[in-house]
Amino acid sequence: MREIVHIQTGQCGNQIGSKFWEVVSDEHGIDKDGQYVGNSDLQLDKISVYYNEVNHQKYVPRAVLVDLESGTMNAIRSSNLGHLFRPDNFVYGQSSAGNNWAKGHYTEGAELVDSVLDVVRREAENCDSLQGFQFTHSLGGGTGSGMGTLLISKIREEYPDRMMCTFSVVPSPKVSDTVVEPYNATLSVHQLVEHADQTFCIDNEALYEICFRTLKLSSPAYGDLNHLVSIVMSGITTSLRFPGQLNSDLRKLAVNMIPFPRLHFFMVGFAPLTAAGSQQYRAVSVAELAQQMFDAKNMMAASDPRNGRYLTVAAVFRGKVSMKDVETQMGTFQDKNSAYFVEWIPNNVLTAQCDIPPRGLKMSATFIGNSTSIQELFKRVSDQFSAMFKRKAFLHWYTQEGMDEMEFTEAESNMQDLIAEYQQYQDAT
Repeated sequence: MREIVHIQTGQCGNQIGSKFWEVVSDEHGIDKDGQYVGNSDLQLDKISVYYNEVNHQKYVPRAVLVDLESGTMNAIRSSNLGHLFRPDNFVYGQSSAGNNWAKGHYTEGAELVDSVLDVVRREAENCDSLQGFQFTHSLGGGTGSGMGTLLISKIREEYPDRMMCTFSVVPSPKVSDTVVEPYNATLSVHQLVEHADQTFCIDNEALYEICFRTLKLSSPAYGDLNHLVSIVMSGITTSLRFPGQLNSDLRKLAVNMIPFPRLHFFMVGFAPLTAAGSQQYRAVSVAELAQQMFDAKNMMAASDPRNGRYLTVAAVFRGKVSMKDVETQMGTFQDKNSAYFVEWIPNNVLTAQCDIPPRGLKMSATFIGNSTSIQELFKRVSDQFSAMFKRKAFLHWYTQEGMDEMEFTEAESNMQDLIAEYQQYQDAT
């Protein structure tokens, strides 16, 4: 079996992560104590992708939960999923990173990183054939960004040939939680460009928009946003976990999606998303799914794919869909919108299909796009970064922890190179 080790760091990472385990446990028929209560053999067929079996039909998630303060951990422990995780896999410090990337990466985080690596190593050694690691974290805070990227680079050293997948919550244009977000995000992207294989960019504002516009929720809570992220995460790995007509895994995804090693930042989406009241008035067909999937309002990152071009796209369909339908829809969509796809990569849409739909739906589709318009997101962060860095605002917090100004300059120019690369391939004919 091709196992995945899941690591969640920081408050945001842990909240998204626990929502993800809720969704996956539900799909595999695992209750809150890890007992199997499902009704189909297919649920247990590839359960070892995410779970270790301990006693007869008791399953424990292969998850490592990391934070530099104990608050989030205690919240997870006292939630209804508290008994699901192995107690040894909670690794936390006593002082927080205080939204400071340097604390997470160099001082506080560096003290904790060895004990995290021990747990990760133990989980990885129990695997038959490890597919890779998936991270959930945010890039705006201190722990998820600073310590998260530290962990990624350490794990990269030890397992250079395994997939490294990150689900990264990037700072959004209007919703800003901390003032130093641009610093933390730029320093993190600097690391992710080098050490991650695939980064799925998610941002709160885009998730809010989806909740308001599409799901018609008047006051969305973080739980609603995290649920959207978790259904995408479950969609991306669905063909590893269930049988399908056309398989795909993290490695195949990477090979088909990444034309140049640095350009591995993806936009994600999910269909069908409908408001609770209008569900019964909509027929879900492959055409409808394809339509909604490529819709700019459906993207979970606040950048508009119509402002750039798709280098590559992956679509994972779930449920009883005919492969012929899928191929035709994808073909016609590409023909109609050929201006939005680069013409020097022919047939740049990868499709995968899995027979088992998510709970409560007949069919669904998960969308992953490598679009040059993601540069909008980096541009925005980069501009905010430059504005503050020019005046050396807030810099002393980072230099106190032993960082050098040089590192900021490097991170800034790396980000600008990345933007330029995207622009170059957008213009290439």
